[in-house]
Amino acid sequence: MAEKRVKKVVLAYSGGLDTSIILKWLQTTYGCEVVTFTADLGQGEELGPARDKALLLGIKPENIFMEDVREEFVRDYVFPMFRANAQYEGLYLLGTSIARPLIAKKQIEIAEKVGADAVSHGATGKGNDQVRFELGYYALKPDVTIIAPWREWDLTSRTRLIEFAERHQIPIAKDKRGDAPFSVDANLLHASSEGKVLEDPAVEVPDYVYSRTIDPEKAPDQATVITIDFEKGDPVAIDGVKMSPATLLAKLNDLGRANGIGRLDLVENRFVGMKSRGMYETPGGTILYFAHRGIESITLDRGAAHLKDELMPKYAELIYNGFWFSPEREMLQSLIDRSQEFVTGRVTLKLYKGSAWVIGRESPYSLYDQELVTFEEGAVAYDHRDAAGFIRLNALRLRTLGQRKKKLGL
Repeated sequence: MAEKRVKKVVLAYSGGLDTSIILKWLQTTYGCEVVTFTADLGQGEELGPARDKALLLGIKPENIFMEDVREEFVRDYVFPMFRANAQYEGLYLLGTSIARPLIAKKQIEIAEKVGADAVSHGATGKGNDQVRFELGYYALKPDVTIIAPWREWDLTSRTRLIEFAERHQIPIAKDKRGDAPFSVDANLLHASSEGKVLEDPAVEVPDYVYSRTIDPEKAPDQATVITIDFEKGDPVAIDGVKMSPATLLAKLNDLGRANGIGRLDLVENRFVGMKSRGMYETPGGTILYFAHRGIESITLDRGAAHLKDELMPKYAELIYNGFWFSPEREMLQSLIDRSQEFVTGRVTLKLYKGSAWVIGRESPYSLYDQELVTFEEGAVAYDHRDAAGFIRLNALRLRTLGQRKKKLGL
């Protein structure tokens, strides 16, 4: 039962069965006016059916909000994250995590616009997304009321969900009547799959689960060579052709898909405390990750590069756990962005059967000095004899420890 009187709620609405059931449940349980928000994040689905389904369920046309946010998503969320080379637990490129703050932001903006007093989402009570959505809501509108149906209702089985849908004349596609073999979340950065057939981490992911990449073993026998141009840490062109952020990432996705790049079978630690197994496909993001590290390798000072690598796990964890709008994430972002001032240049990569690797890098701000590293005689910037004192100074504490061990007979 509803615990608080709600007049109007903004629902993050996909148009699928679950969020359609949530829409009707909000109407019947809270007796409130429902406003839907559907974001085009590059998930690859038409938004028209979501509008039609909302209208069918009695939502007024003026209460249906749909927005193409692909450019904003990549420019203001994905690219800033990739400047940090962020990977959760050393592997996951955070494709689902980074989309949630943008959806939350749009919901709050709509709530302010239409005078809604509540927001709602379709995340379950076991996952990370409930945390990500709600931390975003509270950060942007501290007094907002949040309705999380999966934590309130008694529709705890697929059978009960279907019965509710039939009772309220919610259309059910034939393939939605049984338990789904796995669930999918997708956007322009990635597709993630989890649940059911993926729950046993000892069993290989079935081929039919993959949607964004071809099997690396079936990828072309000829390698694909590309260049990516960067300006201040962000990619701006592929093979010399300038592109908008979303267009560029979509192009990298196509290249990654064709070469079977970006698959990740991961058992991760959820913020709520349990381990989960998921399969992630991030074709364009994987290429971008290696390219960005490639351009940083010649443009970042050692101290700056190593500090970034030390801070990265914390930054990635903040995004994974839903703290995009936190002051500590914003502080780290300022530091990261400052480091990218001279991260400009071109990286050449080879894509082949599931792998992407850097084969060339150049920059007008390169710190790489060929004269310093050459083995040829005549280099004047480095005197080999200087290394002796450098080594002795660094060995001082080790020699002191060694002398103590010798005295103690250890």
